[in-house]
Amino acid sequence: MLDKPSHALADVARSVGNAGTTAMASIPGLLAAVDQHAAAVRDLLAASGKTLDIASLGEYLVEFTESALERGWTPGDDRDWEFVRIVAVCWLMTRHDY
Repeated sequence: MLDKPSHALADVARSVGNAGTTAMASIPGLLAAVDQHAAAVRDLLAASGKTLDIASLGEYLVEFTESALERGWTPGDDRDWEFVRIVAVCWLMTRHDY
């Protein structure tokens, strides 16, 4: 996770996450969608036997972003599924001081 592609992916994810957490105050329904995605991420990590901490969230964030980009997703749409999932993970990381 320390190679350059992972750093680049983490930067993309952080950029999307920061924009999204800011947008949560002005986009109707985004907070509710982020909350639902955050619950799904918590459940997914728990089902995988992982602890909800900065390491597991960071790993998930990079892997999810890489997969989304490979599927053709591009950052920019603040209402698509991938955007909301990335924002949810970043929100979990900041909200819970992980």
